[in-house]
Amino acid sequence: MKQGFVNVDKPSGVSSGFVVNRVKKLCGMPCGHMGTLDPLASGVLPVAVGNAARLFDYMLHKKKQYVAVFRFGVRSDTFDSAGTVTCVNARVPGESELREQAAAMTGRVMQVPPRYSAKSVNGRRGYQLAREGKDFELPPKEVQIDRIELLGRVAPDSYRFRIDCGAGTYIRSIARDLAAACGADAIMTELVRTRSGPFLLEDAVPLDMLTAENVQGFTADTEMFVDLPLICVADAHIFNGLPQQTDEPDGLYRIHDRNGFYGIAEVSGHMAKIKTKLC
Repeated sequence: MKQGFVNVDKPSGVSSGFVVNRVKKLCGMPCGHMGTLDPLASGVLPVAVGNAARLFDYMLHKKKQYVAVFRFGVRSDTFDSAGTVTCVNARVPGESELREQAAAMTGRVMQVPPRYSAKSVNGRRGYQLAREGKDFELPPKEVQIDRIELLGRVAPDSYRFRIDCGAGTYIRSIARDLAAACGADAIMTELVRTRSGPFLLEDAVPLDMLTAENVQGFTADTEMFVDLPLICVADAHIFNGLPQQTDEPDGLYRIHDRNGFYGIAEVSGHMAKIKTKLC
């Protein structure tokens, strides 16, 4: 079984960990995922097979795209329909107001994560503390929101949106904040991730289609997802951890050994050394 990435179309109703464990069982190798999806959500979940997970940090384009449905006039403790839902403010904003407020929420913004999230508070996950009824606050975090596009009304109290954002952005928090800007309440009722970095939904394989016999065919080579230049170093001692001289400028590079893609090298002061290896 080769190392690489399996672009899985995660179904709604299962955890990201469930998907990773399924792929791990099928391929017989350690696996990890890039960017958790809540059980409610579906769509793109890239799963790294073997040491390919070491390359996640080098994927320069980490933009995410989602299609979400927000229901207005209600509130829940989780900011989505999986939580305890109560009617707080029955107001449903109009389309023009939503477009205006959505445009004002783009750029680098401070966002408070949901209490029911994997964010850590003194070594404990937020969702663990929330389930225990603990009183705590999560600090706001700066995130990048490139676009919140209103796609249309899908019910008297619900709208569908397309959202382009950076890593670490909570779509449930966008539902809360957009509604608050309109003097209303809202929860997220549907979420599909259509892009995660270089991985697209149209290229993803449904989880129930994967088998032990075909999983390797759906495992893409690691190197094709790393957008870094290739460096050539004549002295093979670099693969033994010894820095080697180079004329290349400072930065990160892909590097090959005689077997192919070896990993990531870093150049500093005309000296190249291995930073991350896949073997």
